[in-house]
Amino acid sequence: MKKLLYITSLLIALVSCQAQKKDGTELLSPTEFAHKVETEKGQLIDVRTPGEYKSGYIDGAVNIHLYDKDFEQRIDKLDKDETVYVYCKAGGRSAEAVEIMHEKGFKHIVELDGGMDAWNEAGEPVKK
Repeated sequence: MKKLLYITSLLIALVSCQAQKKDGTELLSPTEFAHKVETEKGQLIDVRTPGEYKSGYIDGAVNIHLYDKDFEQRIDKLDKDETVYVYCKAGGRSAEAVEIMHEKGFKHIVELDGGMDAWNEAGEPVKK
């Protein structure tokens, strides 16, 4: 029974990752994300709280807190045709932000898998 549950969970995860790629969204590891941010033009968005942002962020990131009242108005000012790189602390809030941006018609969204927790664990540079 446990094996069947594990296989079913794995299958659902794989299908959801494929669905995310189909809608113009990429979920990348910290190393892949860092390389893409460095080599391909885009808008880098940190959706964490201002306090989390001040504790350390990816160089060039703009803080647009997901749960601020004006979140949607602020992302509406972004170029929907230009790649948007998005991250949070662990991946939950960035996934919510990706959904909102997708609904608003953003063409290409790149999400950091595991958020800043994974970024820090991978030893990627942090700006303060």
